[in-house]
Amino acid sequence: MQALQGRALRATAGLALAGIALAGCASGDGGSGDAGGPLIVYTNSNGDGRGEWLTAQAEEAGFEIEIVGLGGADLTNRILAEVNNPVGDVVFGLNTMFFETLKAEDAITAYEPSWSDEVPQDAGDPVDGAYWPLVDQAIVTVYDASTVTDPPADAADLWSSEEYAGTYEVNTQLGQATPQLVVAGILAPYVDDEGEVSDEGWEAVEAYYANGSPAVEGTDLYARFQQGDVQYGVLPSGGIVARDAEYGTETAILPQADGVPFVTEQIGVIAGTQREEQAQEFIDWFGSAEVQGAFAQEFNAMPVNEIAAEQANPEVVELVGSVERADIDYALVREHIGSWVERIQLEYLP
Repeated sequence: MQALQGRALRATAGLALAGIALAGCASGDGGSGDAGGPLIVYTNSNGDGRGEWLTAQAEEAGFEIEIVGLGGADLTNRILAEVNNPVGDVVFGLNTMFFETLKAEDAITAYEPSWSDEVPQDAGDPVDGAYWPLVDQAIVTVYDASTVTDPPADAADLWSSEEYAGTYEVNTQLGQATPQLVVAGILAPYVDDEGEVSDEGWEAVEAYYANGSPAVEGTDLYARFQQGDVQYGVLPSGGIVARDAEYGTETAILPQADGVPFVTEQIGVIAGTQREEQAQEFIDWFGSAEVQGAFAQEFNAMPVNEIAAEQANPEVVELVGSVERADIDYALVREHIGSWVERIQLEYLP
């Protein structure tokens, strides 16, 4: 794919799935047991200035919110642990797989937002309306075309060919959503209808972690590009344009014969909240074409809202439309990802 040229933005962007709490809410104090107080918003998409932007925009719209950010899997587990005594009121940013888990455990409650007719029904929960779509992201393997002149023909060559050993970053934090999606993408061609992974599939996963360079906490992938530590790494598509603007890179995407994982970030009301009406009003506001359009312009997001998509950065629209979606059965992945992750942590992580 041709390199994408960035342009200056007011804020850096990207999908930060290892966010920290911007406004802590570590216990039930001030939580949903009390109908007063700020709206507690759980998310795994609050990094790179997103949380601050959302808090400020919400305040202008008349909402007082507190954001609690965690990685996708960790956040899902937290909501499940609090199901009998919920602290949060709204959750957004988790992918469909995680929202299906929350739905199965009655941790979210159905609500049809005012913008429901502006999004494809099958992009969210067409059966029960327990969650609704906000943003599409492609999980792609990237490199800087201004410095890498002879990239491999396929991303899988990075871990299957010795010449690329140590040249690509691997994220070993499997409590986060993006690393789990990477695993799902690698294993997808090797999984049967029962969720059993072939030996070839596990060999691919073993090689992926054995030959990669572990991510450095607090150091951006693109900073490692500039330092010469690695040449390749995984990034959600929403972070590309802003990083090119910040680092002066010319991002290109490695082809993947089996396609790339896509994630649709969703939003829903946490079941049992005492602020259900406020939560619904927040969803009506945040998912609206006006706000999603502004969010898309600020953070190079690809809105699912069809009206908001008209305001998206054309480069992002082109990017999302240019990569092939991997054929991944996310319902099957949801059932087995826990055991897959456990095996990887026990047997394959450095």
